[in-house]
Amino acid sequence: MEGNTNNMNNMNLTPDFQDHQEPEKKKTPYLTKKMGAVIMALCIVAAGGGGFAAGVAANSIGADGVSASQTQQPTGTVNTADSGSSSANASTMASSSSGEMTVEQIAEKVCDSVVEITTEVTQYDNFMRQYVSEGAGSGVIISSDGYIITNNHVIEDASSITVTLRDGTSYPATLVGTDEQGDIAVIKVEATGLKAAELGSSADLKVGETVVAVGNPLGQLGGTVTDGIVSALDRQIDIDGKTMTLLQTNAAINPGNSGGGLFNSKGQLIGVVVAKSSGSDIEGLGFAVPIDTAKAIADDLMQYGYVKGRISLGLSVLDISNAQIARMYGLSGTGVYISEVAQGTNAAQVGFQSGDRIVSFNGTEITSVDDLKTAIDQCSVGDTVEMVIERNGSKYSGQLTLEESKPDTAQS
Repeated sequence: MEGNTNNMNNMNLTPDFQDHQEPEKKKTPYLTKKMGAVIMALCIVAAGGGGFAAGVAANSIGADGVSASQTQQPTGTVNTADSGSSSANASTMASSSSGEMTVEQIAEKVCDSVVEITTEVTQYDNFMRQYVSEGAGSGVIISSDGYIITNNHVIEDASSITVTLRDGTSYPATLVGTDEQGDIAVIKVEATGLKAAELGSSADLKVGETVVAVGNPLGQLGGTVTDGIVSALDRQIDIDGKTMTLLQTNAAINPGNSGGGLFNSKGQLIGVVVAKSSGSDIEGLGFAVPIDTAKAIADDLMQYGYVKGRISLGLSVLDISNAQIARMYGLSGTGVYISEVAQGTNAAQVGFQSGDRIVSFNGTEITSVDDLKTAIDQCSVGDTVEMVIERNGSKYSGQLTLEESKPDTAQS
């Protein structure tokens, strides 16, 4: 619908509050906690029924502009399933005639660098009663003074994190920083003299190279070693709606391996295991975040507590994909609608409101989540863009300065 382009009014939002009850403990046996969709300052939720507050989601976009969707796959689903180095004894680490180490030699070099991670997460049932669920995953030591890299989804929302070394020693761990978009987190234990993994370079990998995965499958089998090859490089894989560029391997990967290490034939860490693809007709599809990507994220997390340069719009939005859903919400048509504006953000100061339909972003017409994500990806923190919205049949425009996505817990 056409209308005049006008200035917009600010709107203050009132946060919801939730009563809390004493927790009742429940256990979830030996499975890693499922990856959640990326929802920070900006999240996109596809409406499946009910009202905006119902939170029925099929698509989401994070504060950093990462799209996310939870899609049922007919034949299989993608399930979410460690910088110093130590020199090994020359006789133990002797190379084979090809210049590569055997799987046995790789395992001897790296297994002390891979840890088991267990978590407790407070959740709510349908009656809003609290209970504590347990999760398990893996991690890799990246410094001798206790820094450990793992997946965000392994420790996400955890109220407590415990790290267990190969020799059975356990330590409580603290969260240093986490990045939902890259699914990487860094935690730390108060210990010294740990055996840190030697970092390799994922840029140097070739398809067909031998790789070894080490982790904690099923949350009970810490130190498990499986071998395979690099099946493919730079795979664009959609995991819980986030498109990630990953290494593919046929080494056996199982729930609990998430956050564990993928090592090359020199015993160097070249990937952080993130997912496997499963289904009745699917075998041998495992994936890892390339170490070059993971290290860059981990460096920012250790230095700043967050990844610099990620964009936050300060908005939550709904992706209305068909006319039937639009009618359920009482909307005039399909498109991307603002469901919430975070207080104190530039978006709130401009005057964007819940119920506004995003017509265009920085000159790009917006009809879907993918359109908005693509437009955001062309921008940088600090850019000022024009965002046109439709409200009550009229169009309005606002100049929005893009903010950096920075969690409240980030270091100053």
